[in-house]
Amino acid sequence: MRLSNDEAIVEAILFASGEPVALKRISEIIKQSEKVTEVLISNLKSRYEAENRGFQIAQIEKSYQMSTNPKYFEYVEMLLKTPQKKQLTQTLIETLAIIAYKQPITKNQIQEIRGVNSEHQVNKLIEANLVTEMGRSDAPGKPILFGTSIEFLKYFGFSSLDALPELDIDLEKLRKEAESELSEKINLE
Repeated sequence: MRLSNDEAIVEAILFASGEPVALKRISEIIKQSEKVTEVLISNLKSRYEAENRGFQIAQIEKSYQMSTNPKYFEYVEMLLKTPQKKQLTQTLIETLAIIAYKQPITKNQIQEIRGVNSEHQVNKLIEANLVTEMGRSDAPGKPILFGTSIEFLKYFGFSSLDALPELDIDLEKLRKEAESELSEKINLE
């Protein structure tokens, strides 16, 4: 059985809204009385129930809203428990920028550029799936090489590493300036 045009419009309104929509507003949009609109909504509710749909129409006072069928809540809950996009701290962003522009790179090389131990930051970026191991260096001890992941590209909306903005900062010069300032500060104390 096909939906009537008015039922399809009500369905589209409730689906697109994501929020409760007042019966009066729905009636205005479909140019029907509130009584007719209530019958249309009731028909949709009955149909969804009979077809064992994954969603339902919930009534909240004199408003209606699409919602998940409670029978399937546990599955939606599993979806929502997946890691969400996390806010990155300034130190994580700095570390990630170094990795993105210098990859493949070792933790020691990151530390040399930043001037501080970056083990914690690299581990956090790995946990967030933004950085991944890319193999081992030929240097003594065969340290792990790190680079950015596919998740990094998704997170920042890049199609590829070629889409990274041009870096016009000389990181080595920046490091030397920071060391010089630190050295001056130590000498003043």
